[in-house]
Formats: sequence, C-alpha cells, structure tokens
Amino acid sequence: MLGEGKERYELLMVKMRSIQRGLMTLAAVVLVIVLTACSGAAETGGSEGKVQVTATTGMIADVAREVGGAYVDVTGLMGPGVDPHLYKASQGDIRKLEQAKVIFYNGLHLEGKMTDILEKMSKSKIVTAVSENIPVEELRSGKDTGGTEYDPHVWFDVSHWMHATEAVRDTLVEADPEHAEEYKAQAEQYLTKLEALDSEVREKIQEIPEASRVLVTAHDAFGYFGQAYDMKVMGLQGISTAAEYGARDVSELRDYLVDNNIKAVFVESSVPAKAMEAIIAGAAEKGHTVSIGGELFSDAMGAEGTEEGTYIGMIRHNTQTIVEALK
Repeated sequence: MLGEGKERYELLMVKMRSIQRGLMTLAAVVLVIVLTACSGAAETGGSEGKVQVTATTGMIADVAREVGGAYVDVTGLMGPGVDPHLYKASQGDIRKLEQAKVIFYNGLHLEGKMTDILEKMSKSKIVTAVSENIPVEELRSGKDTGGTEYDPHVWFDVSHWMHATEAVRDTLVEADPEHAEEYKAQAEQYLTKLEALDSEVREKIQEIPEASRVLVTAHDAFGYFGQAYDMKVMGLQGISTAAEYGARDVSELRDYLVDNNIKAVFVESSVPAKAMEAIIAGAAEKGHTVSIGGELFSDAMGAEGTEEGTYIGMIRHNTQTIVEALK
C-alpha cells in the first residue's frame, strides 16, 4: 500500500509540473501578443490623434510636415540620394502605405515602378498626387522634353510647388476637418515663405552673365528651373534616369561644351557621376577644360537635420552652387 501511494504521489507531481509548464507557455504567448500589438501601435504613429501620413519623396514629406504641423505624423519612403525613377517599394514600404490614412505622391510618373501600388491604395485610402493642382498648360510636355510624358520635376519651379502645397492643404482639410483652420493657417505661412524663395532665386540667377546661364547636368531634371529662372538647361539623360544614354549622347554634349566654351557641369546627388566625368575627360582631349561646378540635389533632398534636408534649403543650396560656378 505504501509503494502504491508513493507512485500516485509521483504521478500527481508529474501532472502538476506539466500543468505549470502549460501555464508558463500560455503566459509567454499572451506576452508576445501584447508586445506585437504595442509594436503595431508604435508603427502606426504612436502619436494619438495625429493623422498618419506617408509621402513618397523627401520634398513631399517636407511640405506635409510644414502644412500639417503638430496634427500629423509623416513618414517619407525615399531618403537622401534615392532615385525615385528607379525606386522599388519594399515590404516595409507597403506596410507604411497600408498604415497611413493619407498618402501623398508626386505623380506624372515620377514614381514609375510604384504607380500601380499607389493606384490600388487609392481605392481604400485618401491618396493625392501633389502635381494635380498645377495647370496642365504649365507642365513641360513631350515637345519640351523630347519624350512622350510630362516632366515630373515640378518642384524646381517654386511657383509650381506652391500649387503642390495647396494640394497638401486641401487633402489634410478633407482628412481631418476638425483642424481645417490650423492647416489653412500653416499652409498660408509656408506659401509666404515660398513666394519669397521664388523671388530670391530669380534675383540670384541674374548675377550670372546671360551668356553663361547654361546648366548642364546628368539628367533632364532642371527643365522647370531653367524655364522659370531664365537658364538654358541640358541633361545627358532624359527626364527619367531609366532612359539609357549612349556614346552619341556623350559626344554631342561634349562637343556642345567645347563649341560654346562652357566651363562647368554639375553632378547630382541621386545619379552616379561617372557619365559627367566621361564628358569632362572627352572635352579635355579636345583641349577644353571643364570642371565639376558642384553637386546639386535633384530627385532627392539632403540629409535629415541639415538645411539641404528641407525643400527651401535644397533650392537655396542648388541656386547658390549654380551661381558660384557660373558667374
């Protein structure tokens, strides 16, 4: 009887330990679920009451922050040095788009490889192309670019970016009418700054002798800049860096530099410099010295936390770099 009682006791202890392990496992599962939920909340902003906004480019994210102020939480997909023409959305990007209430993108096929994703998102979210407010007659069309599409680099004409700012304002008012007056006031303050910037750029470019106002870059990103501020603009590639350039393009641009005594060309932060370096070497073989006038921010802004990491700072940097090299 004593041996039988001992066996029962040991069996009972085994069962109790099994139940204890089960409870510990259940507790661990519950903890994981709770932490995952908290992580999800953090990813969707972690800022209670704020409108979750996702923007494709840094320039658009900057406008959204200026207009939205304390009432929005903005996530930008494309950072410094990123080429939007060739950009492919990652799974992380898709998640950021899905978690947003409002999505802003440039449009005019700038985000070429993301266009289909953005169109699908527009069926369930507020999705706005900031270029949609710009009058179509003011866009550079195929006859201006040598292609079949409109030029998407609208931010290089500050007056066009004022239209983009208005598109952001109107969208945020629609998404969050409770703070409509705040969005309108903040947009008005930013528009005043942009109006002053437009005048500043115009005055600065006048410092360059008229014959020297030739801006040569890696791709045709500065057409609106030239159109707005009275400069001839030439790019080795077309309006998209996805377009291939050949030996003929290189030789024609090289010959133009030599024949017109152009002293400086510019590289871009989001485009490899090797093509422009080849043109400089080719001009040197013909006895003409061309230097790199500096690095311009074209399809992406500078690093976050720097002056060039804002739209206004980016435009000022580019203008100053161009003026210093060409005047």
